[in-house]
Amino acid sequence: MASKKQQQENKAKELNAALDLIAESKGISKEAIVGALEESLVKAYIKYLGGGDDAIVECHIDLETAEISLCQVKRVVKDVEDDYLEISVEDANEGLKKAKYSLGDDYREYCSMDELSKMTAMAVKSILRQKIGEAERSALYEIYKDHIGEMIVGTVEKIDDRSVTVNIGRTTAELGRKSLIGDETYRVGETIKVYLQEVKSAHPEEGKAARGPQIEVTRSSEGFLRRLFEEEIHEVYDGTVIIKKIAREAGVRSKVAVYSTNEDIDATGACIGQGGTRIQKVVAQLGNASDKEKIDVINYSEFPAVFIIEALRPATVLGVELLPVEGDAQPKALAVVKDGQLSVAIGKKAANCRLASKLTGYSIDIKEEKEAKALELPYKEAGEWIAEADAAKRAKEKEAFLKAKEENKVAIAPTPVVEVKPIEKPVAPKASANPDEFPAEAYNPAASALAEARRRDEEAKAREERKAAEQAAKAEETTKVATTKSIEDLEAELNAAKEKKTQPAKKKPRKITEKEVERETVKTEFAQPSVSIYTDEELEAIKAEEDAEALNDDFEDDDIDYEDYDEYYDDDDGGRR
Repeated sequence: MASKKQQQENKAKELNAALDLIAESKGISKEAIVGALEESLVKAYIKYLGGGDDAIVECHIDLETAEISLCQVKRVVKDVEDDYLEISVEDANEGLKKAKYSLGDDYREYCSMDELSKMTAMAVKSILRQKIGEAERSALYEIYKDHIGEMIVGTVEKIDDRSVTVNIGRTTAELGRKSLIGDETYRVGETIKVYLQEVKSAHPEEGKAARGPQIEVTRSSEGFLRRLFEEEIHEVYDGTVIIKKIAREAGVRSKVAVYSTNEDIDATGACIGQGGTRIQKVVAQLGNASDKEKIDVINYSEFPAVFIIEALRPATVLGVELLPVEGDAQPKALAVVKDGQLSVAIGKKAANCRLASKLTGYSIDIKEEKEAKALELPYKEAGEWIAEADAAKRAKEKEAFLKAKEENKVAIAPTPVVEVKPIEKPVAPKASANPDEFPAEAYNPAASALAEARRRDEEAKAREERKAAEQAAKAEETTKVATTKSIEDLEAELNAAKEKKTQPAKKKPRKITEKEVERETVKTEFAQPSVSIYTDEELEAIKAEEDAEALNDDFEDDDIDYEDYDEYYDDDDGGRR
């Protein structure tokens, strides 16, 4: 049987394991859970006492022994007026061998866990759940408050007519219709990028219950568009191109003012990309609405008139006049555009003009050139404004340079002036050649370099010519015709060939097949047996003579070229044409 100490150790392990599991699942610390449990026991015990909420109750949980101490604290007094909060000196020291309590001391009346009813246990559970929820919301606030202004990738969990619920990791957030881009739509389970705009504290307001941290996410803000530029455009991410201002109407149009910290990099060109490839990647992530949001990337200028000229793009501004204002009223400006471009300058639903005003901070009145001349409205041409801005920029840079130079003079000790003697013309030693005989290149490095280059070119040209001559000689040698015959012999062979062609062609005898011989053989019947008129010796002599003639005919046929007479014979028609 296990000892009491071992039982306490087992209970302590079980208690710590349960607390660790809750802390991991809820994402809050173990200490926060222990505090919530102690607070729930205190509230449940006060309710159990039934004497009012003004009772003083203490609770402590020992994680090493798994013991819970729960007690009510009373003040020791001489005359008890409220036995719910007070106790007399006699009652406090009752049963003690030596007086322990005196007037003004705190007397702790401990309660055994076995005395608590089932209803008290249910109350503890309910309060504990509530306190853990508050601790969890406080932890969420601490987590997400450091990520305000960042992009978060979430998952769509729920969709209704009013909002889209997105799971962003530890909690969920709602995207209202105004926080979406135009009429974009999503499906449950689809991933979505959102911009964490604000996180409000989980602490309850006065007279209101705590609802936890209010996490506000959006896709329609300028910050969302800024983060997309940083993701897709490297120069914006590394700070080479700075986004100065953004004016946006989500789903309709946006204007982004940029400038470059490197004079060799065009800010608008870096954002738009070759053929618009970079800006198209940004637009592709602005939802799946039927009408895609348009983005104008313009150059930022600290000169208001020039900035207004840029902000009204794609319209062509011919001139601007900055109008005087009184007090703190919004500054005003007159912008004159080309005839026929008033609608372009105003834009669809006046979005272009409205965004230009928001971007520049000026209330802009737009007129066409024809109307401005008819009303005799004064304005300065755009070229003059740009020239003035460039001159002011150069003057500012010069002033900054001189100021930095002056500061360096004060901060750094002046460099001592070292007298530099003029370089004398070199004189040749006595044992060397006369300097007057030197080429001019000896005193001019550039001329020397040119002479060396010409020398190398001439050598290369000579090598090419030698190579070409060798190739030509080799080609001529291969074209020669080697022959051992004289010209007279060649002419005789040509004349013989001509005479052979002019001689009449000999008729090639037709070859008779064995079948034709069998078919043309005539069988003759004699009434009486034939008698030969030649003796056997004479017959043998005749046969020998015929064989000799046949042999001569074969040799004569070998000298005949029968291919010259093929055209006169055809085996299909019996050898005749």
